[in-house]
Amino acid sequence: MSYQFTIIVPVYNEEDNLLRVEQELSAYAKTATKSTKILLVNDGSKDKSQELIETICNRSEAFEFISFKQNRGLSAAIKAGFDYTNTPLVGYIDSDLQTAPSDFNILLQHIGEYDLVTGVRSNRKDSFVKNMSSKIANGIRRSFTHDGMDDTGCPLKVIKTDYAKRIPMFKGLHRFLPAMILLQHGKIIQVPVQHFPRIAGEAKFGLWNRLLGPLVDCFAYMWMKKKYINYEIETRS
Repeated sequence: MSYQFTIIVPVYNEEDNLLRVEQELSAYAKTATKSTKILLVNDGSKDKSQELIETICNRSEAFEFISFKQNRGLSAAIKAGFDYTNTPLVGYIDSDLQTAPSDFNILLQHIGEYDLVTGVRSNRKDSFVKNMSSKIANGIRRSFTHDGMDDTGCPLKVIKTDYAKRIPMFKGLHRFLPAMILLQHGKIIQVPVQHFPRIAGEAKFGLWNRLLGPLVDCFAYMWMKKKYINYEIETRS
């Protein structure tokens, strides 16, 4: 099959969620507005995630995987997904499935005019501490990037692959994807999406790295913004 859209699913110790990932993303692929394949990126899991990933990929040709030698973090997993994507569009969703794969169709409605479409989690089903720390972190990031985005941590995004591959990733940059598209003079938009409680597994980010991490990363972003190379070819022979 000729695919148009790749969904990246970062995986780190998510053995309790992976069969549900298979079920829900398989169901979404049947209703997707773009022909869709799924790329599972195993970020050095220590549980049985890799065994389950291989079983899932053997069952369905729509599923592929990459497996890291050791844990490298969410930004590295997303970058690997971008690097190995060969479809015109790429997106990602967390393997905890607190966002709904069916909402990709809402995001895809806007990707023609825009170069990145990100979800905004409406009626978030997280704890008060998690919601407040996320709100504070987003406020800090907006003050540095002026990207106008309310919820860059939402794990539901669609990006034109040409733009995604030009993002110079660093640790923590998953919070700055809209800002990095703006550095390429791309267009971005946020769209409300559903949000659900985590059913299984454990959250990978705590209060400390939700607040201090984004602040430190803002300074890295500001450095990169000054050094970022962006050009367009007018003619060539």
